[in-house]
Amino acid sequence: MLGPLYHLTELSDRALALREANRVLKPGGLLFVAAISKHASLFDGYFRGMISDPVFQGIVEQDLLDGQHRNPTGHPQYFTTTKFHTAAELASELSGAGFADEKLFGVEGFSWLLPTLDDVDLSPSGLLMRHLEAVEREESILGMSAHLLAVAKKA
Repeated sequence: MLGPLYHLTELSDRALALREANRVLKPGGLLFVAAISKHASLFDGYFRGMISDPVFQGIVEQDLLDGQHRNPTGHPQYFTTTKFHTAAELASELSGAGFADEKLFGVEGFSWLLPTLDDVDLSPSGLLMRHLEAVEREESILGMSAHLLAVAKKA
């Protein structure tokens, strides 16, 4: 489920989709679920200079309040109607649908906020990869990633 979950803004719709995924998986099957971090537009707004727009500020405030991202302007840089998750919310929705052994990962870590990768060693043993792995192990900052990936098992 690499996309549909964040376009389902109602909890009941997300729960139904997750229960259906659980129903069709074989016992012990794995579900991969993508979500957008509740803090994505906050970070993106500062990074791209949109945070100074009062309309965008209102969008971000709503995101931080309940994860319901709404763009009444239609401005394409302000994204679309979406549900943003915290890592805890995503794990809760998965366990509520009967999944077990949820593992959560930050897809980008902090790398999406870097202004350039021109001078960065991108090799698997490079400094950036070591730092991203350190951040990935720290559950409290998973939301620094714009996207979250959950892997859960059908019980």
